[in-house]
Amino acid sequence: QDNNFSIEKYGDKTAEKEECEEQLLTEYATMLGFYLTSVAVLTGLAKEQGRLKRRFGLLDLALLGIATHKLSRIISKDRITGILRAPFVSYICSAGAGEVEEEPRGRGIQRGIGHLISCPYCVAPWSATALAFGLLFAPRVTRFFTGILASVAISDFLHRAYLAAKENT
Repeated sequence: QDNNFSIEKYGDKTAEKEECEEQLLTEYATMLGFYLTSVAVLTGLAKEQGRLKRRFGLLDLALLGIATHKLSRIISKDRITGILRAPFVSYICSAGAGEVEEEPRGRGIQRGIGHLISCPYCVAPWSATALAFGLLFAPRVTRFFTGILASVAISDFLHRAYLAAKENT
């Protein structure tokens, strides 16, 4: 039994030493702290203003899910938004369909942000949180933009279905 709570013990048991040494626990803690503080402040503000609802409606939940998917892909993979990621990542190659493959660069917080914004799965909770708070504080504008994002996501799937059907004929 190991009662040592030191973060230095984090990678002791892995064979993936090189990958584990890249784990930026302090930087991740800083970003997580920023996220949690922002969520706490915005939740408190929403509660104080009586904006918190008992639950999301199914339509809003579906719209948020689809819009979150698209927004996280736009932020983390879209060729055009590469200018936003450039200070934190290095370009590797085209990934097709207007997307790129990149890898984090630099050290410390620069690399930590690179990990976050180059991963659609990692940036999705941040995107979902921003859109959800948008629904609380500016519902009409947020529904308008989530509608756009959802439309683009549906269009992406239709493009892929069209290409797959075309290849099978």
